[in-house]
Amino acid sequence: MLNQLPTTSAVQIGVAIVLTALVGLATWLTIRRAKHDGSKKDVFLAGGGLSWLFVAGSITLTNLSTDQLVGMNGNQMALLAWWEIAGFAGLLILAFVFVPIYYRNNCTTVTELLEKRYNGRSIRTLISALFLFGNILIYLPAVLYSGGTFMQALFGDQIPVLAFAAVLAVISAAYTIFGGLRAVAVMDTYSGIGILGLALLIVVLALAAVDWNITDGVPAERLTMIGGPDSPIPFHTLFTGMIFIQIFYWSTNQNITQRAMAAPTVKEAQKGVLAAAAIRILIVPPIVVIPGIVAYKLFGDVGDAAYGQLIAEVLPPWLSGAFAAMVAAAVITTFSAVLNSSVALYSVDFHEQFAGEVKDHWKLAAAVSVLLTLTSIMLVTVYIDAASADPTEFSIINLLQQLNGLLSMPILSAFVAGLLFRNVEAPAAIGGVIWGVAQYGGFTFYLQPEGYIAMHYIDFMVVTLVTSVIAALAVNRAMGNRAQFVGFKRRGEAAA
Repeated sequence: MLNQLPTTSAVQIGVAIVLTALVGLATWLTIRRAKHDGSKKDVFLAGGGLSWLFVAGSITLTNLSTDQLVGMNGNQMALLAWWEIAGFAGLLILAFVFVPIYYRNNCTTVTELLEKRYNGRSIRTLISALFLFGNILIYLPAVLYSGGTFMQALFGDQIPVLAFAAVLAVISAAYTIFGGLRAVAVMDTYSGIGILGLALLIVVLALAAVDWNITDGVPAERLTMIGGPDSPIPFHTLFTGMIFIQIFYWSTNQNITQRAMAAPTVKEAQKGVLAAAAIRILIVPPIVVIPGIVAYKLFGDVGDAAYGQLIAEVLPPWLSGAFAAMVAAAVITTFSAVLNSSVALYSVDFHEQFAGEVKDHWKLAAAVSVLLTLTSIMLVTVYIDAASADPTEFSIINLLQQLNGLLSMPILSAFVAGLLFRNVEAPAAIGGVIWGVAQYGGFTFYLQPEGYIAMHYIDFMVVTLVTSVIAALAVNRAMGNRAQFVGFKRRGEAAA
């Protein structure tokens, strides 16, 4: 997929190492005077002291990794930018709807809100388990696999992908173990300056390589923002499932919202989220679609190889070290962020509830971080085997989107039923989640492939969300309770 990348020289390898070390040094200098008390707020919410700048940087870099740069550019179509443009709307909803709710409820994890709204522990445990399932088995190893593959393309295939993945994982875990969310957020922000800057430079170099003309020789369907029925994003889906996907990802996903919950005040958190929204709509769309389109003009339909082939064509050799540092930083920022969120979910939602009070969250976080890091490294081999079995069909971005749909709408249904209705019991919400997982799984792995349902998966996400909420209300009614629609009224927040 990436064998067109230029192999870096020893000097450029040194440059990459130095740049990576400089980010680590800058992070240490920034956080070294922070006071620690070992509480969950200290470890997982940076003591409530993240400024808007670090909130924005951490949200942005948690989302941006090599799988996104390679996968989205690999589609070689402009309309993929809709994912990022719609993300702008999702971040606005986080800022003005969900951030005030999380702060009123003093949440460390998003699942705490569910427990308070349903006045029941079981729904919190289930949703937290689903988040952990997705992070441990899907996102953490996938990030390491994509990053390791990219690094191998840069440094040569004498070193196996697993070795690169292991090195990236150890560096990432060090930030979580020794600095918690504070170190992760600061490192995200400093790395983000270099990542976004170099990614924009690649866009400029790509456009210059085709004399700033990407229209000649490129089919109209690859340039249009109005997707047809058979395109990856049919235009009508922007008004059906797209917005709900964005609400789930940006507003109820622990990996993202944890950063927004770490500011000292609601206003500071909102400033950070709005800054991230500005980056999302102004900077991210061009870096995830323009290189792919230029690659189509230069090389034709090359799929996931587009980004690598383009870089080999336009990036000056003396910048290969900086590019390697960018790739490493993109992996480290995402892995450390998801790892920190996973540790928070386990520590707060499971260990404290079932094993007893935690006197020092730093020690527990270190132990869990080591365990999850080792697990992720071992699971990278699963992705390597899958890619080796059929490299032409294996797409990391498509796999992530497919598996993400299995959990996203069922989880969102629990938030919808809990926030918009009163008198809904936790077991009823669990029934809705189970229904949603089973329904979307049936659609993804049987009904759609066999031709029984021809609906686009983004449209079917709406079906899954609506029917999951209906299922929850139906189970609630069967239990003898009558739900009452109340919208986003506070109603004491903890009332069921």
